[in-house]
Order: sequence, then C-alpha cells, then structure tokens
Amino acid sequence: MIGFLRGSVVQLSTEYCLLDVGGVGYRVFIPSSTRGRLKTGEDAMLYTHLSVREDALTLYGFESQEEYQAFQMLISVSGVGPKVALGILSSITVSKLFQAIHGQQIAVLTKLPGVGKKSAQRLILELKDKAAELDGAEGDLDAPAEDVAGDQLSDAAAALSALGYSQAEISSVLRRVKEPITTEDAVKFALKEFAGRK
Repeated sequence: MIGFLRGSVVQLSTEYCLLDVGGVGYRVFIPSSTRGRLKTGEDAMLYTHLSVREDALTLYGFESQEEYQAFQMLISVSGVGPKVALGILSSITVSKLFQAIHGQQIAVLTKLPGVGKKSAQRLILELKDKAAELDGAEGDLDAPAEDVAGDQLSDAAAALSALGYSQAEISSVLRRVKEPITTEDAVKFALKEFAGRK
C-alpha cells in the first residue's frame, strides 16, 4: 500500500495531477480542494489510496489527512466507490459533509454528484455515529483551545478525531497552539506532539 507520494507537480488537470517522484510520473486523481492547493513546478506531498480492480490500478491523492480520512470513510459505505467519493469531496467541505450526515440532511446530500436518496440514506445510516463525533468536536473543546483560533481549531479537532484521538488528547494539544494558524498547521502541530509522546 502506498501511504503517500512526495514529488514535483508536472501537470494539473481537472481530475488529476501528474506527480514526478524520482523520475517516475504518477497519475493521481484528486478532489478540487486539493487541486486548488497544488501548483505546477512545485513540490507536493499527497496522502494516497490505491484502488485495485481487475482492469486497473488507480491512485487517489489528498493534500490533507482530513480529506484522506473522509475519503476512507466514504468508500466504506456500501455502494459508494472511489469515483463517487472523490466527486463528493470536490463538491463539499469535509466539515459540511459530516454536519449534513449528522443532521440527517438528505436534501443536502442528494445535491452531491452520484448521491441519490438511497445513497444519502446509507451515508447517514453507516456514518452518523462517526459524523456525530466530528460534528460535536467543537463543543467538546475546552475554552482555552477555542479562544486561540476559532474555526481553524474546530476543523483541526474534527480531523484529529477522525484519526482516532480522544477529545481529551486533542484539547490538551490544541490549547497550546498559537495564532495565527491554519487548520492544516494545527493538525501538523498536534500530530508532531502526539508522535513525541510515544
């Protein structure tokens, strides 16, 4: 399993990028959110998922672990394949997606590409518990962490919760984050802190 790829972005298209890794060009399919953060000629690291089928090996890549984890959760739902999951993540942010699932907002979900009423119901049924944990992360953070960087820390907390960390662990680390900071930087800071404790 290829966990991530780090290399130079050679080409960007609507659906994929070509990543030069040590002279080997990998075609990696990406959501629009990741595409918007990549630039041709610059280095990038993408968390990847390798889809294996009888007729094809397809790489899907994500600039953030939050998107990668959301993708993994989506394809765990019966009837949701990698292409549909990628289309979903190209059409809605991770936080809004899980808010819609937690809130059982079928009307919102059915507006996403490849998601009909039955698919929306399956998303809610199979992911509502995980979505509830993510959607509730903001409220579970104690005040010092919330005061540092509002929405950025809330999104970071949701991403860390999806990675399996407890709210107590997340809160203890995020309260030490200094602003200004992006969601990505907050997640990276927390992961380094957790790695240092092992």
